[in-house]
Amino acid sequence: MTREMRSAISGVAIPADMPRHMFIGGRHVDAANGDRIETIDPATGKVFADVPAATVGDVDAAVADSRAALRGAWRDTLPVERGRILARAAALIRRDAERLAIIETLDSGKPLAESRGDVATTAGYFEYYAGMADKLQGDSIPLGPDYMSFTLHEPVGVTAHIIPWNFPLVTTARGVAPALAAGNTAIVKPATQTPLTALALADLLAEAGLPAGVYNAVTGRGSTIGDALVGHSGVDHVTFTGSVPTGINVMKVAADRVTSVTLELGGKSPVAVLADADLDAAVEGTLKAIYLNAGQVCSAGSRLVVDRKVHAAMLERLVQRANQLSVGHGLSDPKLGPLVSDSHRRAVAGYVDAARARGISIAAGGKPVEVPGFEGGYFYAPTILDQVSSQDPVIQEEIFGPVLSVQVVDSAEEAIAVANDTPFGLCAGIYTRDITRALRFAREVDAGQIFINQYFAGGVATPFGGTKLSGFGREKGLAALAAYYQVKCITARI
Repeated sequence: MTREMRSAISGVAIPADMPRHMFIGGRHVDAANGDRIETIDPATGKVFADVPAATVGDVDAAVADSRAALRGAWRDTLPVERGRILARAAALIRRDAERLAIIETLDSGKPLAESRGDVATTAGYFEYYAGMADKLQGDSIPLGPDYMSFTLHEPVGVTAHIIPWNFPLVTTARGVAPALAAGNTAIVKPATQTPLTALALADLLAEAGLPAGVYNAVTGRGSTIGDALVGHSGVDHVTFTGSVPTGINVMKVAADRVTSVTLELGGKSPVAVLADADLDAAVEGTLKAIYLNAGQVCSAGSRLVVDRKVHAAMLERLVQRANQLSVGHGLSDPKLGPLVSDSHRRAVAGYVDAARARGISIAAGGKPVEVPGFEGGYFYAPTILDQVSSQDPVIQEEIFGPVLSVQVVDSAEEAIAVANDTPFGLCAGIYTRDITRALRFAREVDAGQIFINQYFAGGVATPFGGTKLSGFGREKGLAALAAYYQVKCITARI
């Protein structure tokens, strides 16, 4: 689809005013050399917008502007007023919710209902951290009658936010909202595939009263500007969400300047279903865990660890439901939209094809899908791989697509061992009526989040992050704020 070809898909009007410029110093700007990058609707395989392809010089300009803003009016803005700005931003996001959701769906491919949910969560982040801006208070330390000692929470400075393509707007808000609440400035580098909503957010923050330079957004290729931003001497903290290899590189580049980082990386999260589980709830939770956003979720429940006694019943229900899931253009609001790109679809298909060649049973899906009217889209069928061994690549490696791998166990203890038997530790879920077993599972499984009798439980207020190769540091909730302030201790003899 191009802007000239269609004004609507599935009866949904396409916004005519797509974001087209970077946002630096409160102004819409092009790249210094005038280069641009096209962005593609994954459901059609066609270009529908373009954005600037920033240069290293553009990164330098954004950092310089952010540092100036840090020393300017933003430093003197009262914490309560910072909170009011964030609250106004939340209201504006809700006002423009439908436009933002449509743009997000066109850019990422996800179903419109999921994009609407993401926009609501984005507003929720700004509301939540608006309430925290004037509550970042320090402590007094009792050293005895001859001393007074206390701590201050000061902003770390210029924060860089490297955003993934699977949740563009909500991940931007997840890092930027607490950073701004703590008094920092933020530079956002959205993914090349999905740059638009980070740019749209810039206009809403400006309308909310955020001073120029406090939020800057630069678009372009990671190979050109990613390392330049992460390694810039003017950047004080980096928040990165993405793949393990790229996260390792971010940490190495930041280490040269001893810059702090928050890394939220990959996952291979298990959903354990014990013999006493409510199978209706377990089926619904497993479907959501793996097929939300076509499985392109770092915390996806991509492994079903199921007790042998209920394996056949679970598999029968899951296969039936997976085969019934609708696949289509995100604006028609199917259960699954396309994968983000043709190259990513080929990567997902490669995992499944190799598994088939190794003799693994393909219980559902296992092939690309052609959607009538959208033959150029990057669709892949909801897939289930049955009875996979623990060391198989589809168990040990992140596929990042609509592919569920089933592992069969004979006890709750074996479920814990299997859950821990990957290099990742982002999330884990368990379905059981025995709360003691559930809590033992929660204690013993090495992961940052444990869900009991639900998957993707929690929300804006619940800390999120991983262990092992899934990264470190915490996003969301009060825990996220610790990355964005530094503690200064002042001690006086009196």
